[in-house]
Amino acid sequence: MKKISIILLNYCTKGLIEKNINNLLEAYENCEIIFVDNDSPDGSAEFVEEKFGNNPKVTLIKTKNNGLAAGYNLGLEKVTGDYILYLGTDAFPTKEVLDGLVEYMDTNHNVGVATARLYTRDGTIDLDAHRSFPTPWIAITHLLSMDRLFPKSRLFNKYSMGYEDFNTIHEVDACISHFMFVRPEVHTQVKRWDEDYWLYGEDIDFCYRVKKAGFKIMYMGNLRVLHYKGAAVGRDTSKDIDNAMNTDFDSLTFKDEKIEKIKADGPDATNDKTPKVRVPSTKLWMKIKVSKESTKAMRTFYRKHYMNKYPFVITWMVLVGIWINEKVKVTKIWLNNYL
Repeated sequence: MKKISIILLNYCTKGLIEKNINNLLEAYENCEIIFVDNDSPDGSAEFVEEKFGNNPKVTLIKTKNNGLAAGYNLGLEKVTGDYILYLGTDAFPTKEVLDGLVEYMDTNHNVGVATARLYTRDGTIDLDAHRSFPTPWIAITHLLSMDRLFPKSRLFNKYSMGYEDFNTIHEVDACISHFMFVRPEVHTQVKRWDEDYWLYGEDIDFCYRVKKAGFKIMYMGNLRVLHYKGAAVGRDTSKDIDNAMNTDFDSLTFKDEKIEKIKADGPDATNDKTPKVRVPSTKLWMKIKVSKESTKAMRTFYRKHYMNKYPFVITWMVLVGIWINEKVKVTKIWLNNYL
């Protein structure tokens, strides 16, 4: 049985940790869990020490919050498995998913990275796990929301590749860093995660270098995973996390399907009378910082990988578009906060 090294990155999701780790231990026997806590003020690290300190399969790394890429790099130093799963505490793979990923990678040696069909808590497909690289045209159509107007168009929605059949196994350019199944040989060529990215963009940059090294990145549409979306980076409010913890997974419908129920140890969350773990609501300055990190990541990626490939006028248009996008986002945050 192949060994999976699971690098579990956390920031302020104490309410999800026990459920997540127990799910992983139950889903795949031969695993090691490297829990990296990015200086969470909610007591996450202390909670892991208390609950799993005596479990030889769980390793705790406490570090300053130097960003997602830096956290993954610290976890990478402890890896001993045949495969690596980069995971946020807000994603819950089942035994079927992990077995399926191992089996696929064992028989497809040209595949460096694989991901699953991720669903958010409201039953919609998480498109961040299914993306193309943001070339100037793709970036502009995305910034202008043309991909939303024409979701099935090959011309206007290359960003999330909405024209593909999400139920099938097919190649993509990039997937989300909160669920990325990686062959260790990839790191031999691609090396570490780029720490120039603090929160966003690290996954697209990593995937770009993976494909440049000659590996394929595959979307496993036959494997489904529930993703709470945003909790692992501290983006959700306490209300959102509590709602997620009380979700009736059997009630989530995906077209004509239902997702398998993810069982938690102990009493059902809806009958549990213990106090809910609260995460402080995101401050205004943090919302703005996170928003700016998103557009900063766009600029960083473009300058690293596309700046020298396109004429100055194209570069100027893209960077101006990113600047406008940032100002619009920040303005919306201010208006939503004070109106």
